[in-house]
Formats: sequence, C-alpha cells, structure tokens
Amino acid sequence: MGKKHLRNFSSLFGFLLLGLSLWAIGGQLREYNYHDILNSLVALPKIRLVWALGLTSLAYLALSGYDLLALHYIRYSLAYWKIVLANFISNAVSNTIGLSLLTSSAIHYRFYSGWGIPPVAIAIAIAFVNLSFCLGLLALGGVIFLLVPLPIPPQINFPWLSARPLGVIFLLIIGIYLLGSLFIRKPFKLGNLDFRFPSFKMAAALIAVSSVEWGLAAAVLYTLLPETTALSYPTFLGIYLLAMAAGVFSNVPGGLGVFETIVLLLVWPHIPAATVFASLLAYRGVYYFLPLFIATLLLGFYELKTRSKYKSKRW
Repeated sequence: MGKKHLRNFSSLFGFLLLGLSLWAIGGQLREYNYHDILNSLVALPKIRLVWALGLTSLAYLALSGYDLLALHYIRYSLAYWKIVLANFISNAVSNTIGLSLLTSSAIHYRFYSGWGIPPVAIAIAIAFVNLSFCLGLLALGGVIFLLVPLPIPPQINFPWLSARPLGVIFLLIIGIYLLGSLFIRKPFKLGNLDFRFPSFKMAAALIAVSSVEWGLAAAVLYTLLPETTALSYPTFLGIYLLAMAAGVFSNVPGGLGVFETIVLLLVWPHIPAATVFASLLAYRGVYYFLPLFIATLLLGFYELKTRSKYKSKRW
C-alpha cells in the first residue's frame, strides 16, 4: 500500500513539474513577443543559425558532465541516456524559470528517485551539481577578467571600475577549493548531510567541464552577433561572464534583465544597439526557448510512459 501511494505521489509530482514547464513557456511568450524572436531568427544568415544550434546542443551535452561526475562522487551509476535526459530537462526548465536550486533539484529528484537512488544521495548529488555550475564561472571568469580587464558600467553598482579585482577574487576562491581537495580529507556537515571535498583530479575535471560549458554558452550568443573585428571572442567571453556574474551580485531595475542590460551596455560601442538586441532575442529563442519546448515534450512523454507502465503492472 505504501509503494502504491509513493508511486501515485511520484507521478503527481512529475505532472506538477510538467505544468511548471508549460507555465514557463507561457511566461516566455508574455515576456518576449515570440513574433520578435521568430523575426530575429529569420533575419539571421542560415549558417550562423546552424552554428548557434550546434553550439547549443554541445553546451547542453557538456552540462551532463556535471551529473556524470556527481554520480561518480556519490558512487552510483546510471545509463548515459538517463543522465542526459534528467540533466537536459532540469537545465532547460531552470534556465528559463530561474530559482535553479529549486527547479533543478525538483526535476533531478523526480528522475533519480524513480531510478532507485536514495533521497540522501540525491541531495548530495544536487548540491554537487550546483557547486559545479559555479566553478566554471569562477575559474574562467577569473582568468578572463585578469587578461581582459573590462570596464564595469556604473549602472551595475559594483565597487570597482574594472573587472580585474573580481578576477582576483574568483581565482582566490578556486585556489581555496583546489587546496581543500588536496588537503582536506575528513567529511564536514552541511545541515543533515555529510560532504567531503572531491579528489584533486575530480575537482580539476569539474572546473574543466564547467569552463567548457560556459565557453560554449557564450559562443552561442557570439555566433548570433554580426561578424566584426572590433569584438574578439575572448573580449566577448569576458562580457558574457561579467553579465552572468552581475546577475548574481547586482539588481538592475527596468524592463530588461540584468544579463541583457550588461551585454547591451558593453557591446553597443562595437555593434549597434538595435542589432545587439535582435541577437539577444535570437539567443533567447535558441538557447532558452527551444530547449524548454523540447524538454517539456520529453517530460510529458516520460510521465505518460511512466504512468502507463504503472497501470500495466497493476493489471
């Protein structure tokens, strides 16, 4: 009887997540006029759109590396297609809705619990994945901000005029993390969960995977911008990472989100603002809206298939 109730709850939870995904699609359509997004995509040279779609696929595939390493960390294994499915859906939904810790965790729990991983192990894996996502921003951002010290627009309300001090802070955090992986062997408690530093080899792999994912995500938007010798990819990568960091540390009021605002402020000296805005709309369509739409279809198919499997077992 207990298992029956657990299955019913699990199925209901899955359909709630599906409803949340559909709500997110509705939110995207309200926030960004889909006609504008489609017009921006149609106006792009086809080769640039193909490159953007290919890089988006690679970026989401790289994200599955977080889950692979997390499962290795908690000493569980799953078929690779399951890892890619859970990771893709969780990231496609959380990228759009925000509140990534909540939405991504809920979707990971839905899939991983159904595949036999206990709740405590799932909680540790989720924390591991969320930490991994930050490592690439810190490592790649630290290096880029030191090599390409971007000016910080006063609208962001940062305490510095250049991104270089931010790069120093980011690399210090990464250095502390790597030292911890070398010398701290005892687990430590975070709430009711026991954590331990990964091995130095795994910590380095995490930073590498996360840096590649961040680099690919930035390359998607860079590909959608018009070609110009005035804006190199390393410079744009710094702008992209600074915009992402600003989303965490600052709050820019107004119609546009923090990310779009920072990109517009720093890119428009090289490319006309209207063109940048059109590229940002296309980026929303390629990197956020299209994956969300595909993820919602996959989640709906998975829930219907799981539900029909439970019904057939009952009969």
